[in-house]
Amino acid sequence: VMDYVEAAKLRGEGSAWIIFREILPNALSPLVSELGLRFIYAVLFLSTLSFLGLGVQPPDADWGGMVKENKDGIVFGIAAALIPAAAIALLAISVNLVADWVLNRTTSLKGGRG
Repeated sequence: VMDYVEAAKLRGEGSAWIIFREILPNALSPLVSELGLRFIYAVLFLSTLSFLGLGVQPPDADWGGMVKENKDGIVFGIAAALIPAAAIALLAISVNLVADWVLNRTTSLKGGRG
């Protein structure tokens, strides 16, 4: 048991107060980080499966399937395969930046250069 939870129990606080005022604020940072990483891993995994032909089947649209369908055009200078690949990369970067922003807004721990 965390020390701050024991201190709250000794003060006579109820379970709901301890959960919402002590535990959840301290668990928010790891949860946000984990959510961002898991979401991107899922997107990359589904895109990889679709690229290999094991994921979403051709009538439905998927970024991995779009890259697979247009991969031969890269040799001829057609950038059709690069657009869905760039969308996957942009989504990954965007989700990580949003998770970092949420972490900076909710915690006093500051990472990076500033």
